Amino acid sequence: MAPLIQDTALALLAPSFVGATIAAVRYRATATHRAKQCTQLQASLHRAQNLSILQDQEIQHLVTHRLTALTTELWDSGYHSAGPMLHPELAGTAFAQAQEEILQRFIILVEQASTRAEQSTKAAVQSVTRALQALVYEQQHAISAMIDRHDDEKVLADAYEIDHACSQLARKAQIVGLLAGAWPGRQRDDTPLLDVVRGGVSRIRDYKRVRITGEPTEYVGSTVTEPVVLAVAELLDNAARYSQPGTAVEVYFVHAHNGISIVIDDAGIGLTPETRADAARLLSGQQPVRLTQLRNPPRLGFLGIGMLAERYGFRVSVAQESDHGGVRAIVHLHRGLLASAPAPTAPQANRMPASSLTAPASSTPPPTASHSTSAYPVAEDGLPMRRRSKRAHSQPATPPASQPPTDGGRNLAAFVHSTQAHHQNSTDEENNQ
Repeated sequence: MAPLIQDTALALLAPSFVGATIAAVRYRATATHRAKQCTQLQASLHRAQNLSILQDQEIQHLVTHRLTALTTELWDSGYHSAGPMLHPELAGTAFAQAQEEILQRFIILVEQASTRAEQSTKAAVQSVTRALQALVYEQQHAISAMIDRHDDEKVLADAYEIDHACSQLARKAQIVGLLAGAWPGRQRDDTPLLDVVRGGVSRIRDYKRVRITGEPTEYVGSTVTEPVVLAVAELLDNAARYSQPGTAVEVYFVHAHNGISIVIDDAGIGLTPETRADAARLLSGQQPVRLTQLRNPPRLGFLGIGMLAERYGFRVSVAQESDHGGVRAIVHLHRGLLASAPAPTAPQANRMPASSLTAPASSTPPPTASHSTSAYPVAEDGLPMRRRSKRAHSQPATPPASQPPTDGGRNLAAFVHSTQAHHQNSTDEENNQ
């Protein structure tokens, strides 16, 4: 009886047991799946947190490093390099693409701001230099008028000194104007190369220290005469400024198959390899000049020379060292920049030979701002007649060591006095007639 009861009980409980087992299995499977989902969610959350940290760091790197580097590159060299990302694993993501778009927009804004600033600066500099040049030329005209009115040697000597200072100021204004996009501002005739060099000598402060060797017969074309004068003056000024006051600046000429070179040697401090490379870059004229990006202090001379060389086609180099340990500057003029010598004119009865009006080879070029290659015309009585438009400047190369500063005033005083006497005699003759 007992086994029958047990079998009956098992028969009655079997369906419930099976159902419970099935429910337990299902519950276990569900719990396992949910556990896996929870693990995956935790991993995704961890990755999202790490990605957020990386992006925060990348944004910080963009602000503090990449934009700063990009700004420096844009201002210094014009390159568009912001440097690599801090976390390369972010490359190719939407976040990296958004950063690149930010950088491109930043580049556009910086270039626009730089262009507006450069244009405004150049306009302001051009306006100032034009006004300054006008004042300098007016002052030089007043000095010339004063020289015509006076014949006292002391007054004339002082006038020469003032005129010399004006010529230096005019040269500086020309260089600054060139960097601002202006033109040299003077048109000349074909000029002997020797007179071109002397014109550069007359525009520097220490002109008495310059010694010119050789007398080339080449002429410089009218379109490049003033640019070459400016370039030579700036190189001579650097040579004299960065060498001892008692040393000489040697200038000589080297004839080449394709042209002629003006060589300037000084006994100064020389150039370091880094400075020499920087000077070569500036003198090449290949780098765009931006007034808003000039260094402090700016090297206006080399920048102006490089711009002139690139614009007019001559070459300037300071790559060599002089025999005295200083700098050897070379200005090379190819034959396309040279002109033919003018045909000789028939001598006239009222004109003296040019050689009789040329100063000896050892005299110093006068510090005047105006230069010409023609001699003074001579009246019937043999006295020279001064002309305002052109002045004789065929002056010698080597200055004497003991020349007093008033010699120019004394000579000019005699010249003015004789000219006034000639005009007075002519007036008296007309009145008597």
